[in-house]
Amino acid sequence: MRKHWDNSVTAAGEGPFDCRSRQVRATQAGARAGTPAPRLRIGDVEIGPATVLAPMAGVTDTVFRRFIRNLGGCGLIMTEFTSADGVLRAKDKKAKRYLHFYEDEHPISAQLFGSDPKVMADAARMVEDLGFDLVDLNLGCPAKRVVKCNGGSGLLRDLPAIGEIFRAVRAAVKIPFTVKFRAGWNDDNIVCVELAKMAEDCGLCAVALHARTREQGYSGNARWEWISAVKQAVKIPVIGNGDIRSPEDACAMVTQTGCDAVMIGRTAPSNPWIFRQIQQYCGRVGTAALDCPVGPSSDSPYDEPTEADRYEMIRTYFQMLIEEELPDAVGKMKQFASWFTHGVPGGAGLRKAIYESKSAVEILGKVEEFFERTLQPVAVTTAHD
Repeated sequence: MRKHWDNSVTAAGEGPFDCRSRQVRATQAGARAGTPAPRLRIGDVEIGPATVLAPMAGVTDTVFRRFIRNLGGCGLIMTEFTSADGVLRAKDKKAKRYLHFYEDEHPISAQLFGSDPKVMADAARMVEDLGFDLVDLNLGCPAKRVVKCNGGSGLLRDLPAIGEIFRAVRAAVKIPFTVKFRAGWNDDNIVCVELAKMAEDCGLCAVALHARTREQGYSGNARWEWISAVKQAVKIPVIGNGDIRSPEDACAMVTQTGCDAVMIGRTAPSNPWIFRQIQQYCGRVGTAALDCPVGPSSDSPYDEPTEADRYEMIRTYFQMLIEEELPDAVGKMKQFASWFTHGVPGGAGLRKAIYESKSAVEILGKVEEFFERTLQPVAVTTAHD
């Protein structure tokens, strides 16, 4: 049985804040290689393909977002989660840096966290004024430093407080307002369906569920049945998140849950091609549900990167970091080295050389030296008697 994207299509909504009837635009126009996955409409913003780069602290800065966007296949990118209090403090340069983006990043969503409705509303207005396409509320971060301030997944224990934030932010901005949340605080406190219904009633335009509890953190398996329950409970788009490690996983999630889009987090740094591979998989395999014929047979339903591809990817990302002049460029290079060199023959030696380097330019030189040496064609010699 072939896996496929299986999404419904309905008419557009009636008003700027009435997003309840806006659904996926399944516009796959053939099954040739590179055919886009179905498109998603969140409020008045069209997302195509229906894939989302999850917000990740220390990862999804402007360099990584543009890097992913340039590789292709990602419909929506999101900022690192950003403190609403920090956004409003004039001296908080870190928060301002989190919200820095370029024109080629559209469509882009800014994710905020906080527990004060007025502060959240004021920060959302600032996000709108900066030109973001969407604003998102983080109710998923499990970090203790965030939870102890009643932010992130800490708010899952107080649904009335979440409702106040929903209403305050919705009244403050005209751009689509969404929320990303976990299933609940723990297995004894599963609130995802109730929370999704409340979001819809408050005029939010989409919900994204990471199908784990706060208590789980990132351990164990994501419970996709919770995504299915949320999808059945609301009419606004539902984005599924959790345990998508391959294109097959992405299509399996949509098939099993009926969700309108998939959000990918930790897989993206280790396999930045995942979004493009999902797009290729949808196009090459085809889907009867979307009235598309099965595509032509191929050895693989999506492309796997070669060593030369991986070299170009690492070099491009590191060069982008240097050009952006980020204060933590060296640290990011060392952080990403373990992800980007995963599966590379001799990668351990390259990682060691990167970790021992002192500057961004030195790190880039080590990368170029390693790959130019390993990618050189082996000289052919002829034995003579």
